[in-house]
Amino acid sequence: MTATNGAVHPLPYDTYREAIARETLRFTEAVQAADPATPVPSCPGWTVADLTRHVGSLQRWFATLLTQLVQEPPRSRDIELGLPERAEDYPQWVAAGVPGVAAVLRDTDPDAPMWTWGEDGYARFWARRMLFETLVHRVDAERAVGLPGDIDPVLAADGVDEFLVNLPYAGLFAPGVTKLRGDGETLAFRCQDSDGPAAEEWRVRLEQDGFRPVPPADHEADASAPVTVAVRGHAADLLLLLYGRRSHQDPVFEVSGQAAVLDNWFAHTAF
Repeated sequence: MTATNGAVHPLPYDTYREAIARETLRFTEAVQAADPATPVPSCPGWTVADLTRHVGSLQRWFATLLTQLVQEPPRSRDIELGLPERAEDYPQWVAAGVPGVAAVLRDTDPDAPMWTWGEDGYARFWARRMLFETLVHRVDAERAVGLPGDIDPVLAADGVDEFLVNLPYAGLFAPGVTKLRGDGETLAFRCQDSDGPAAEEWRVRLEQDGFRPVPPADHEADASAPVTVAVRGHAADLLLLLYGRRSHQDPVFEVSGQAAVLDNWFAHTAF
């Protein structure tokens, strides 16, 4: 199981299955004692109740897609959610779905072909996608209630890769992505963690007809085309940066090159 364009090979399927359960329970721990009306600053306009309903609904939707191994884009997202009437009960509802999601992931062949909206047209796509939807929203929830929201660096690096590999296909729900253009500029996102994928670097090139990740195998051959702008930081911070939870102007990042290229990137990649 390899990423065609990414810098990191996707992790073993069981890692995603186990991490989804772990991240979901951390999410519910963060929100269960919170007032459902608490704002979530990283999701403007959302409350803790909105975020909790979103996480539970999305997981059940992904599990439905996996159970059916759908072969074409679904025409409807209407499924039986069993959503409680009271927002105060949403955290328990999310937690109650953990065994069912785990069972679906356990019983699904990760190499089964199926419809996905991203690069990898196999069931494993949805496990990877579910993990990072859950992980980033777990950080949203923890920070909304005053917790630090730490992220395992190995998972974070894989999340950076997953985001960049799939972003070119995200125009269906992030129309700004389809308007991201350039004149050959290259962006580099560089991981500085002292352990794990410390030497990883992800590159993206902006062209007049769109953009594409630059495969790691092409980095050396691409040396004649210098990096236009680079952002260096810890994997966890890079992941939150790509998801719009941090700014490249934050002091945790070292930016070199043309910052205006970064401004153009983030103006088109928010979702």
